[in-house]
Amino acid sequence: MTTDADSSQADNDATPRLLAESDHRNLAGNPITKFQKWLTVFAIFLLTFIGYIPAIRGGFIWDDDDYVTENPTLRNWDGLRAIWTDPSATPQYYPLVHSTFWCEYQLWGLQPMGYHITNVLFHTLNALLLWSILKRLAVPGAWVVALIFALHPVHVESVAWVTERKNVLSAFFYLLSLHAFVRYWGSSQQNTDKTLYGGELKSGGQDLFGQKRLSRSQLWLWYLAANLLFLLALLSKTVTATLPAALLVMIWWKQGSVARKQAFWIAPTFLIGIGFGLVTAWLEKFHVGAEGIDWEFSLIDRFLIAGRAICFYAMKLLIPVNLAFTYKRWQIDSSSLVQYLFPLAVVVVLFVLFVLRNRIGRGPLAAILLFAGTLFPALGFIDVYPMRFSFVADHFQYLASIGVITLVVTAAIQISDRYLDERSKIRKVILASIVFLLVALTWNQSRIYNDIETLWRDTIAKTPTSFLAHNNLGAILNRRGDFVEAEEHLRSAVQIKPDFVDSVVNLAKSREGQGDVDEAMKLYRQATMLSPRYSPGFNGLGAMYGAKGQYDLAEKCFREAVRLDSKVSSARFNLATLLLGKGQSKDAIEHLKVAVANRPDFIEAKMSLARALIMEKEFTEAEAILNELLNENPSSIEVHNLLGVSAASQEKYRTAIHHFEQIYQMDPYQASALYNLSALYLEVGDTEKSEKYQKALDRLQNQ
Repeated sequence: MTTDADSSQADNDATPRLLAESDHRNLAGNPITKFQKWLTVFAIFLLTFIGYIPAIRGGFIWDDDDYVTENPTLRNWDGLRAIWTDPSATPQYYPLVHSTFWCEYQLWGLQPMGYHITNVLFHTLNALLLWSILKRLAVPGAWVVALIFALHPVHVESVAWVTERKNVLSAFFYLLSLHAFVRYWGSSQQNTDKTLYGGELKSGGQDLFGQKRLSRSQLWLWYLAANLLFLLALLSKTVTATLPAALLVMIWWKQGSVARKQAFWIAPTFLIGIGFGLVTAWLEKFHVGAEGIDWEFSLIDRFLIAGRAICFYAMKLLIPVNLAFTYKRWQIDSSSLVQYLFPLAVVVVLFVLFVLRNRIGRGPLAAILLFAGTLFPALGFIDVYPMRFSFVADHFQYLASIGVITLVVTAAIQISDRYLDERSKIRKVILASIVFLLVALTWNQSRIYNDIETLWRDTIAKTPTSFLAHNNLGAILNRRGDFVEAEEHLRSAVQIKPDFVDSVVNLAKSREGQGDVDEAMKLYRQATMLSPRYSPGFNGLGAMYGAKGQYDLAEKCFREAVRLDSKVSSARFNLATLLLGKGQSKDAIEHLKVAVANRPDFIEAKMSLARALIMEKEFTEAEAILNELLNENPSSIEVHNLLGVSAASQEKYRTAIHHFEQIYQMDPYQASALYNLSALYLEVGDTEKSEKYQKALDRLQNQ
């Protein structure tokens, strides 16, 4: 932000003194032409997309399953309705974010590239909006700030991670709202005759920022638009609730004080933000699960967390190295004097900048206030679920980074103005070097988001104590069948954090995969004791009881798993499988329908549901499911077999013959298909073909 050596005089002026828009000049000191502006826009787009090419080519990662790939609300119109009307239908109640995912799912399904391009596009638009706002506020080098914002590697987590659409989308509406508020602010001053702009008298037809003054009706439209855009930002992510406070800081920065009238028109925005913030805090605790021992901190502890977090974020902006998806979770110790140095450093910086405001201007203090204030929702005073793993994350400072980046750029410009000639090529070389470095760093950081395994391996390399990374990599290896390596990571996770029940369950799966049913059962039982409300623990324990033939105990565990979490499809599937084995197909059907509704891509559950429906002679419903599966996989022998059984049960022998012959063509060694074809041709009176398939069956059985 700019400094103003005459700020003390400005405090006494009836009309605020605004600096000249130095952004209208390039690094050589010449006026920027319209062509150069469009060239700059193109350069920001091009460089940003180049930096994010590895991310655009990447896939889905952690949490993207909950938000996109396994999110049932994206599939149909009922899901879109639930996105807006049911806060429990999605992981977090950010309906605008999930609505964009809903639209994209209709356009390109689960192709990750489309989602990544959308994120990069919003990020680039945010940089351009930032340029426009800073230019209007007469910040020197506004386009440089926008370029660095677009290319800074600390933002990769917000852009490359599809789930963090929350950040880029909410920032888009935040900046649009801020743009509208600045337009309103510039025209809403009482002095309508003359306005000081850039140290010169402007006619009464211009506002504080040199634009045509709005009429009263236009003022209301801009004000309503600003609040509507703010509401859209909140519906994308409630961290944007800090916008009203940011407005007050900006007005104080430019004017030296905040008029009562200005505070009055900002007050409704404050109330809207506080209301949404309270709702989100409640949902974070009772819906997302941000409660328990991992969030039990005293007020002093929270100040220690906040002070260290602010220093951490500032350092990552200034020196963006060793950026990780998950950082080490600090041990907070209020008895350690060293830990008080971080909040003390923040207080000292704020105090010094306040004392020096009349010498160096209000800009530096305003920049730090905007940085810390925008970070406030993520500083530990409000319980959020990620605090379980770490107190900091790169994506938490997406918006907050604007303050520090602006301060550093404007300070660098003022230093270069003092020591370098305006036409010096050194400026261009320095800027080009910085841009090249940032593009390279962003490219390199984007690579780790190529796939989920790469992400967790990189996290472990940078943060070996991340129990989350060890656990999630172990879960991936379990699914792939690499149980031995999975066990290594999962035992590390359990050792780092013994009470993390997910790691205990995943370790049990690893032992189960290696055939050690007894230890797996012991670990599943340990998980149920660690967290009696954790559904996967009971589901796994039920599976172990089933493996040992203790079906009554297995059923009891499966029912408890379903009771604890009605949306866990695997527990319902296991329970339904057990019920089918006991001949209770009607009960099994109800559980399978819920399992499929919660997880539409659960092929095994759909097959079991179709099989159970056939047993209950619900042929139409069963065949609808099977035909859908057949469209997705025309060469599925199992689907053809069930369709054949369904048709034969209804005495539709020719239809049944068609499906069993399809099986025979795909696999001539399917004994059941040969037997059924022989029997069905006999039913339709074709003894020759019946004998043909019977002989083929005899040859197969005699081999």
